[in-house]
Amino acid sequence: MKLQSLVLAAATALTMTSAFAVPAGTWSIAAGAHYVDPKSDNGTLDNGLSVDVDGDVRPTISGEYFIADNVGVELLAAIPFHHDITLTDANGNEVDAKTQHLPPTLSVQYHFDGYNLPMNVKPFVGVGVNYTTFFKERVYLGNGNDLELDDSVGVAGHIGLDIPYAPTESFRIDARYKDIKTDASLNGSDLGEVDISPWVYGVAFVKQF
Repeated sequence: MKLQSLVLAAATALTMTSAFAVPAGTWSIAAGAHYVDPKSDNGTLDNGLSVDVDGDVRPTISGEYFIADNVGVELLAAIPFHHDITLTDANGNEVDAKTQHLPPTLSVQYHFDGYNLPMNVKPFVGVGVNYTTFFKERVYLGNGNDLELDDSVGVAGHIGLDIPYAPTESFRIDARYKDIKTDASLNGSDLGEVDISPWVYGVAFVKQF
């Protein structure tokens, strides 16, 4: 009797896990918000200025197409993030600057089958490439000074957890790491590299089609 119960429980668990797999050909859309948290030390420029870039939160949206069972290709987009920048010299004098950026990210992701903890949560991992374009740079250093930050291409990692609340809908929490390094220049003269490389934390509602 015990053996029959164990077999039945195992079969039920396998059925639940299999049913929770995302089949090839599925589309999903995730809408939410993400907080970009730059690394604490953003580097020192060639003229001795240390750089500090603050964080920002903005709405985001992503689309994912599953090319195989549980394997998806995701594109993340957002409205522009805004960052205040503080430049500090060796004497502690500060100069303020700012920029906006867009960080579209393309990733290949694997979604693990459901875990009953206590519901069929679905963790996933991903790796891809991030392209970051900067614009509307400004430095508050008198009139006629032109700050420029070059576009950046780097690797991106992604981990997250989908918590279902309906057959095709779930709540997502996730974290991404993005390798973002940009060359800075002022009035055409190179200043050096700014290393932003943030962790990006987010929540979203996900719908499958």
